[in-house]
Amino acid sequence: MTTTPSPSSPSSRAHSFNTAAAQYAANRPSYPPALFDTVEELAARPLAGARVVDVGAGTGIATSLLHARGADVLAVEPGDGMAAQFRGTLPGIPVVRGDGNALPLATASADFLTYAQAWHWTEPARSVPEALRVLRPGGALALWWNTSALDIEWIAEAADRSGRFLGGGPAADRRDAKERTDRADPSGRLAFTRRTVRWSRRVPLDTHLANIGSRSAFLVLPEAEATSFLDAERAHLLKVFPDGIVEETYDVLLLVALHN
Repeated sequence: MTTTPSPSSPSSRAHSFNTAAAQYAANRPSYPPALFDTVEELAARPLAGARVVDVGAGTGIATSLLHARGADVLAVEPGDGMAAQFRGTLPGIPVVRGDGNALPLATASADFLTYAQAWHWTEPARSVPEALRVLRPGGALALWWNTSALDIEWIAEAADRSGRFLGGGPAADRRDAKERTDRADPSGRLAFTRRTVRWSRRVPLDTHLANIGSRSAFLVLPEAEATSFLDAERAHLLKVFPDGIVEETYDVLLLVALHN
């Protein structure tokens, strides 16, 4: 008998993006040039001219930036909705269906494997050996996530509100960041170097709220519940940003390991 995953299950949350691919593409934050400078520094090689596989590429936010740095990029994406959005946005960059647990790639075929907001959807017991298989000797595995800058008062307060609504909070956000580092490779086969890169963007309040709404924890909620929270959040944030322009600040958590 086939069972339907619960709305809160990792499978349901992972697949939720496919119904909101356009929203995701239009409102999710990008990544700063300093992030890619740091990737190159830790990998001790440039992205320009390198064979880069961007896994869990989604709508192509990171893929497009890697391409702009001169990399020869191949995207890997498991979701049909996200892959369709990717092809519509970046028709000149190849994308294949697959995920980090079973990469549809030849052995020793990549100089870089990148996972932007995606490694936590993999099973490290499978994705670590796959990364080591696909990377060439001297290649680099780079994982990163935009995380909330919780030392900024309004961001910490907003994280507390969403955390109480979803059952977490700033402490959970900090714990998630630590767990992402700890879970990156429980086997210890990879020696990750960790860096944090801070950046910010100024966006209309509608974009900020749509960004929140594009997160998997909200996408799996009944629409009325998510809308009610976002309406209340609008009221809170208009007190902080009465002109309707929100300055979002992120700390990009970056982990890089070399395949020696």
